[in-house]
Amino acid sequence: MKMRAKIVCAYENDSASRAIAAALSPDNIQVPKGIRVVTLARGRQVITEVEMDGRIETLLATIEDLLSCTSTAESVL
Repeated sequence: MKMRAKIVCAYENDSASRAIAAALSPDNIQVPKGIRVVTLARGRQVITEVEMDGRIETLLATIEDLLSCTSTAESVL
């Protein structure tokens, strides 16, 4: 089944969103086959889109990992 998720997080300023997006970028490179993850900073927002063809459990695990990495990046700002 093809699935797509979009996660948008808003921050106090552009520099914070750019820092978070940069921290998440390495996670976008090494993803399992069949999963596409794109993260970008747009103004004060960090937007991540996840697309995949597979099981819902895999999508949920990917989102959980993304949010965990986001939380870690936020804690060091």
